[in-house]
Amino acid sequence: MFDKLSEKITGSFQKLIDKGTKYDEATVKATLKEVRLALLEADVNFRVIKSFETNIAERIKLMDSLSTFTPAQHVIKMVYEELTSLMGSTHQSLDFKGPPPTVIMMVGLQGSGKTTTAAKLAMYLKKLGRKSYLVPADVARPAAIHQLSLLAAEADVPVYAPKEGENPVSIVDSAMNEAARLNRDAVIVDTAGRLTIDVPLMRELTDIKRRARPREILLVADGMTGQEAVTIAKDFNDRLNLTGVILTKMEGDARAGAAMSMRAAVGKPLKFIGTGERLDALEPFHPDRTASLILGMGDVLTLIEKTRETLDQEEAQAYMTKFQKGEFNLGDFRDQLGKLRKIGTVDSILGMIPGLGKLRKLKEATPDNREVQRLEAIIGSMTLEERRHSEILDASRKKRIAKGSGTSVTEVNKLLRDFAEMKKMFRQIYRGGGKLSPEIFRRFFG
Repeated sequence: MFDKLSEKITGSFQKLIDKGTKYDEATVKATLKEVRLALLEADVNFRVIKSFETNIAERIKLMDSLSTFTPAQHVIKMVYEELTSLMGSTHQSLDFKGPPPTVIMMVGLQGSGKTTTAAKLAMYLKKLGRKSYLVPADVARPAAIHQLSLLAAEADVPVYAPKEGENPVSIVDSAMNEAARLNRDAVIVDTAGRLTIDVPLMRELTDIKRRARPREILLVADGMTGQEAVTIAKDFNDRLNLTGVILTKMEGDARAGAAMSMRAAVGKPLKFIGTGERLDALEPFHPDRTASLILGMGDVLTLIEKTRETLDQEEAQAYMTKFQKGEFNLGDFRDQLGKLRKIGTVDSILGMIPGLGKLRKLKEATPDNREVQRLEAIIGSMTLEERRHSEILDASRKKRIAKGSGTSVTEVNKLLRDFAEMKKMFRQIYRGGGKLSPEIFRRFFG
C-alpha cells in the first residue's frame, strides 16, 4: 500500500539528509514543498494538507532549539507525528460495550465490497473469540443473500435465512431474536446499496437503524476512488451518523488520499482496510503504523501480529525472541521462509521489515517465489556453522556457496548485507519499544 506516496516522500528528504547537521531554511522549505506535492498527487484532501502544513510551520519555529536530532531527522519526526495525527493518532476499536448482541450495520454504495466485507469482519471477530451472526438485509439484490450465505459457510459463521417476501426491517428484527437465542454476541447486518445515494435507500437504512439500534454503523467504501470515497462518507455520515469507515481494495497501489483524509475530513475514524479478496484480508487500521510505512520505516508490529496468527504460539514466541535478541540466524531464516509466505506475499512481508523494503527497492525488483527459492538455495549451500555465524564467510567460502547454489558471489553478498541490515533494524525497533526513538531515526535517516 501507498508505495508511490512512500517513494516520493522518502525521496524528498534526501537533500535535507545530505546537509547533515547544518540547518538550511531554504532546503527545509523545499523539502516540505515536495512533501505537499506528494500528498496532493496521492489525492489527499486539500484542506487536510493545508492543516498539515500549518502545524508543521508552527513546529519548524522551534527547530533550532531542539538538538536531539539533525535537521533532517527533526523534520521527518514532525512529518511522522503530523501524518499520524491527521489519520486519527490511534486505532479505533469496535464498540462492544453494553449487553449482547452488538449490532454492526454495514452500509455503502453498490459495488464497494460490502457483502464480502461483512463476511471478512465476521472472520476477523471470530479470531478474537467473538461469535458473529450474519444477516442478509439486501432484498433488492437477491444474489447478495446467496453470496453472503456462501461466504458465511466459508467462514464457518451462521447466517440468517430470510423468509420469502420478508422486508429488510423484518429480517433484522427476526435475526436479532435468533442471534440472542443462539447466544451470538455480534450481529453483522449487510444492507442494500445503490449506484448513488437516493431517498429510498436512505429511508430503508434509517428504518433499519431505528429498529436495530446498532452500536456500530460502518461505511464500506472503495479505496481506489480516492476523494470520491471521502465525499460518499460525508453524505452517509450526514444521514446516518457513522461510527467508522472500512476502505476496500487497498492491496494494490491505491491512492492514499481517502485513507489519509477520512478522519480529518469526515470526523469519523477509518477502522479497517481490505487488503485482498480472501476472507482473512481485513486489517485494523493503525495511523501510527501507516505513517511509519509511508516513511519507509516498515511495520514490525503488524508483522509480529501476522506471525502469531500464522505460527504455533510457542514457535512464534521463540521466533520473535530471537529477533529481539539479535540471535536470528540464516538457518532460522531459511526454516521460516515457507511459513512466512503464509502470512502474505514476499514483497508485503519485506515491506513490513524496517529498512529492507527501501534497501531492496521493491518497486523495481519485487521478490517472487523464484527469488525465495534462490535465497533458500544460497543458505542451503552453507554449512551449519556458516548459517549460525555468517560473519565467518570469507571470499573462498562465498565462492563455494555461490557455485553450490547456482548463483553468483554478488547475490551471496547481497543476501548477507540485507540480512545483517534486517537484524540491526529489528534490534533498534525493539529497543525503541516500537516508537521512533533518536537511535532509530539515525539508523534510517542519519
